[in-house]
Amino acid sequence: MNRGFWLALLIALATVALVVAGTLWPNISATGTADAQAKLLGAATSPTGAVNNLLQQIARHNWSSAYATLANKSEFSESDFTRDLTGNYGSLRTYAALDGYDVHPLRASSDEAEIRATLHWASVVGTFDDLRDLHVVRSGDRWQVQWPVVKETRVPPQVIPVNYLRWDVIYRGAEDDWGAQDVEAPHVRIVAMHPVDRAGQVVIMGEILNEDVVPAFVTVKATLLGSNGNAIASEDSFDKISHILLPKQVSPFRIDFRDVRLSQIDSVRMQPFSTLVPASADPVIGIESQTLHPVPDSSLTGQLVNQSGQIVNVAHVIGTFYDHSGQIIWVADEYPSRALLPETPVPFEISVPADVSSKVGSYRVIASTFSSSRFQ
Repeated sequence: MNRGFWLALLIALATVALVVAGTLWPNISATGTADAQAKLLGAATSPTGAVNNLLQQIARHNWSSAYATLANKSEFSESDFTRDLTGNYGSLRTYAALDGYDVHPLRASSDEAEIRATLHWASVVGTFDDLRDLHVVRSGDRWQVQWPVVKETRVPPQVIPVNYLRWDVIYRGAEDDWGAQDVEAPHVRIVAMHPVDRAGQVVIMGEILNEDVVPAFVTVKATLLGSNGNAIASEDSFDKISHILLPKQVSPFRIDFRDVRLSQIDSVRMQPFSTLVPASADPVIGIESQTLHPVPDSSLTGQLVNQSGQIVNVAHVIGTFYDHSGQIIWVADEYPSRALLPETPVPFEISVPADVSSKVGSYRVIASTFSSSRFQ
C-alpha cells in the first residue's frame, strides 16, 4: 500500500509539472523549424530566423510584438494586421489557432530574400492553410519581414431588397390542451448510397432528400453488419452534410469508418433522422466560376457570393462528385476561413483525391451558412 501511495504521488507531481510547463511554455508545432531552433535564431540574423520569430509571435497571439518587427508596418495599422490574421465578423479565422507552419526559402541575396510560409490553422471544424509569400529585407545586422496584408472589401451603405420564403414553427406548450399531439417530423428519404474501401477505412457516401413541404434538420446514421448479423460499427454524419434542408432539397452525406474494411461487411443499415425546424431561404449564396482541376492540382475551385444583405459568419461548401454513369464516387467539403459580406466574392477550394479526379463525369456544389444575427 505504501509503495502504491508513493507511485500515485509521483504520477500526480509529474502531471502537475507537465501542466505547468505546457502553460508557461506552450508547444507550437512547425514542420519547417522546431520551436527550440526558432529560439536559437532569436536575433533574426537570417531571413528564415526573422520569419520563424514572426510566426512564433503570431502563434502566441502576441500581435503587438509581431507587428513591431515588421519592415512595412507604416503601410497599415496594427489592427489591420491583426484583422488580417484573425479575420472579421466572427469568421472561422476568429476562433482558429495557429497549429504549425512550413517555411520554404525561394531565393535570397545579401540584402533581401523571398520565403514562402504555409500557416496551418486549427478550428473546431478542422484545419485550413494560409499561404503567404513573404519578402524579407536586411536592416543593419537584422532581417525584417514585409507582411502582405489581405485587406477585406468594405461594403458601401446600400439597400438590398429581399424576397424569400420563411417557415416558423409553433410547438405545443406545457399548458396547451393538445394531448400528445405535436407537429409531425418532416418526411426525408435516402435517395443514393455507395460504400467504398478507401485508405484502410470504409466510406459511406450518399444523398438524402427532404420530400416534405416544411424544412428539416437532418442527419444520417449508418451501421455496418457482419455476416452473422451483428453490428461491427455505427457512425452518423457530422460535418459532411448540410443539416438544414428546405422542402425538396437534397444534401450529400459522407460517413467514415476507421479501421474497418469492406470485406468484413455483409450489409449496411441506413437510418435517416429528421426534426422540424424554423428556417428561411435567406441568405441566398451564389456559387460561381466553378472549375474542376485535374492532377496534380486535383481540386474544385469557385467563388461564393452572398446575395443577401446580412453577413454570413461561416459558410460550409460541400461537393458531390459523380462518375459518367451518375454514381456518387466522392463527397468532400471546405469551410472558407473568411466571412461572406454582401455581394463580395469569397474563393473556395475543395480537394479531390487524384484517383477520383480522373473518374469524375459531373459534380454538384451546395453551400450552407451560419449567421450569428439569427440568434440575436
